[in-house]
Amino acid sequence: MRRLIINADDFGLTAGVNRAIVEAQRHGIVTSATLMANARAFDEAAGLARSMTAQGAGFSAGCHVVLMDGEPVLPPEQVPSLLQPGTNNGDFRSKLNDFVLASFRGKLQPGEIEAEASAQIRRLQAAGIQPSHFDTHKHAHMFPAVLRPLLRAAQACGIPAVRNPFGQVWPLPFGDIVRKRHLWTRFAQLNVLRNFSAQFRREVETHGMRTTDGSVAVLVTGSLDLKVFDKIMDRLPEGTWEFVCHPGYNDAELTRVLTRLRQSREQELALLTSLEAKDILQQRGIELISYLQL
Repeated sequence: MRRLIINADDFGLTAGVNRAIVEAQRHGIVTSATLMANARAFDEAAGLARSMTAQGAGFSAGCHVVLMDGEPVLPPEQVPSLLQPGTNNGDFRSKLNDFVLASFRGKLQPGEIEAEASAQIRRLQAAGIQPSHFDTHKHAHMFPAVLRPLLRAAQACGIPAVRNPFGQVWPLPFGDIVRKRHLWTRFAQLNVLRNFSAQFRREVETHGMRTTDGSVAVLVTGSLDLKVFDKIMDRLPEGTWEFVCHPGYNDAELTRVLTRLRQSREQELALLTSLEAKDILQQRGIELISYLQL
C-alpha cells in the first residue's frame, strides 16, 4: 500500500499564497498545510484553515515553525541566541548555513528554541486551530540540537506528529539528477544530511510522536512540474510518505517577501490542480490522506 500526504508549506506568507493553497485543496490534490504564525497573512490563513477543517474533507492543518527569516513571535530579548548577530533589528538569521553552524557550535539555546516554537504553536491554538503536526521552515528540524527542543514544545502543546524531512536516496532516475547541475548539487547536500535520519527517528519515538516514512519532492523544490511529479510518483515506495509543495501566486505582495520561490509557486499550483496529477495518482493506486489519518 502506498499512501501520500500532500502538504502545502508557507500558509500565511501572503494573501496570494493563502488563495493558492485553498484552491489546491478544494480543486486539487493538497490534503494538508502548515501555517506560519509570524507571517503577515497569518490571520487570514487561520480563518481559511478553520473553514477547511470544518468542512470535514480530511484536511489537516499544522504549524510551520519558523526559526529563520522574519521576526520571532516572542519579544526579541527573550530569544537573543536565535537572532541575526551584529544587528539590532530583532530578526532571525536569514541564511541556512549561518543557522546550521550556530546549531553545531552550541550557540542556539535549546530553551529559547522551545519557547519560541511553543509561542508559535500557541498562536495557532489561540486562533482556533489544533495543529495536527508540525514541520519547520527550511527543514531546520533536521538537526538534532534543533529537533529536541522542538519535539518538547510540540509534546507539551499536544501535537501528535512531525514531518520526517528525510527522503528517498534516488527520488528521480539517476540520469535526471546528473543532467541538471542544481539538482545534483542539492542531492549531494541532502544525501549528507541523511546521516541524521536514524537519530531523527529515535528522537521522535522517544517523545512518543508519529511521523511518515519520509518526504518526497524536497530535492525538486523550485523546479517541480508534471513530468517530474510523474517520475516521483512512479518511484514512490510502499508506505506512507509526505509530498512537500509550495503553491502560490507570484504577485506584488510576494516581491516584498524574502523567498527564492516565486514563479515556481504558480507552476506548482497549476500542477496540483491539474486533472493529469489526479490521474497519475489514480493510475498508480496511491491513496491520498492527511495527517489526521497518519
